[in-house]
This record gives sequence, C-alpha cells and structure tokens, in this order.
Amino acid sequence: MRKHNLVWIAIVGACLLLLVGYNGQTKRVHQPNMMSIAHRGASGFAPENTRSAFLKSVELQADYLECDVHLSKDGELIIMHDERIDRTTNGSGFISDYTLAELREFDAGITFSEEFKGESIMTLNELLDEFFDQIGLLIELKNPEKNPGIEESVVSLLSKYDDLSSIIVQSFDIESMRKMQSLLPELNVAVLVRPAESFLSDSKLDDLTSFASFVNFNVSFVNKSMVNKVQQRGSKVLVWSKSDKKLVSKAHKYGVDGIISDYPSWRISEQIYLVQE
Repeated sequence: MRKHNLVWIAIVGACLLLLVGYNGQTKRVHQPNMMSIAHRGASGFAPENTRSAFLKSVELQADYLECDVHLSKDGELIIMHDERIDRTTNGSGFISDYTLAELREFDAGITFSEEFKGESIMTLNELLDEFFDQIGLLIELKNPEKNPGIEESVVSLLSKYDDLSSIIVQSFDIESMRKMQSLLPELNVAVLVRPAESFLSDSKLDDLTSFASFVNFNVSFVNKSMVNKVQQRGSKVLVWSKSDKKLVSKAHKYGVDGIISDYPSWRISEQIYLVQE
C-alpha cells in the first residue's frame, strides 16, 4: 500500500511541476506540412543567390530555394536580387548594362565573407541544371517592366522540363504572372502582395486565385482571415519577413502553407517550435 501511495504522490508531483512551469503563454506545435523556402538560398549562412547559398538550402533540407532573376545586356537570365550589382558584388552598375561574360568578372561572395571569395554570379540555366532534381525552386521575376521579354525567356527555359510540379514562379507584377500562366498553363505561379496593398477585396481575391496557385504576403501585413480567404478559393499562402523574430509562430497561428526565410534550419528540427498565444 505504501509503495502504491508513493507512486501516486510522484505522479501528482510531476503534474504540479508541469502546471507551475506552464504560464499560459506558449505551447509546442508540430507542423509537418508547412513548407520551408530558403530565401535567396540559405542567405543567412552564405552569400545570397549564389551556389553556396543554394547548396546550403539542400543541406538544411529546405523544401524549396528561392531566387531572383533579371536579364543581362545580352539577354541572359541572371540570378541576383537587386537591379544593381553594387551591394552583393565588388562591382557597380546595373545588371542590364553588362553581358554575362562581363558579369562573370565580379566577385559575388566577398561582400558576405572572405570565406566565400571568388563566388561567381549564376544564371537560371545553371541553377536548373544543378538543382532541378534536388530541391523545389521558387523563381522571382524582378521588375518585369524593366526586363521586357523576361517571361518568354523563362518559359523557353522551363519548357525543356517535362515535370514542372517542383517549380513556382512569382512576382509583385500581377500582369506578368497572368502572362506566365497563360504562356505555360501547367506552371504554378504566385503573386507577391505589397504590404501597402495587403487588404484584398473579395473581387480582387477572386481574380488573383483564378490564375495564381499562391498568394504570398509579408507576415506582418496579413491575418488569419485573409489567409483563410485565399485558401478557401483553392490557392495557397506563403509568408516572409525581413526581420520579424516571430515569423514562424505567426505563420503557424495564421495556418499558412509555407515560410520564406533566410534561416530555413527550423525545418530540420521536425518543425516543432513554440507558438506565442
């Protein structure tokens, strides 16, 4: 009898300790279906939009890597976020003022760290050649209005692949994405929503979801109601944030389909994390 009582005392004591430790503010959540997208590759660990960042995305088991594309002077699809090369290379000027051969002369790793000195600027064709079968690709078209013909160039490249289910193309330019979907109907396209335009009317949502498989928001400018409205129309929602430390917890709370992050390493830990209530 005494042994039996001691067992019950131990159980009750453990429960009390758990109750004392729980403050009603957080809970642990397992979210296996939330996609992890490495922003400009795993850009928190390596120079953005470079081969090193993309390799790190694969190492960290991200579901997709995200990259940005411009056209060079000679019409090559160049992977870089800014329209100028100043911030991420040791050169200066607009991408559109250089040929691919000239862009190869610049170092795309040295501004991040001496460790990555000699990193070369990549093309979309090279990215697809190396990574198409390893990881999903989220390709953002930058400023299509300043890169006339970029949609046709991307479609021409993607058309070489039989199965495009692992590819998403996105842009802030709605008409560019409408054009992409028209040119290549089997392609998943995504519309990026600017923070100032995050409140979308029902008619606007109806229009966007009629051709876009994804409608993507800055996590600080969306709420669960808007996410629900997109998903009820059959499309998905990805979220990103430049500096919001609560990105993952907000994403779970809103029930989004994926997170675009510089640090996709949360994917490795079985997507278990604390959610703020």
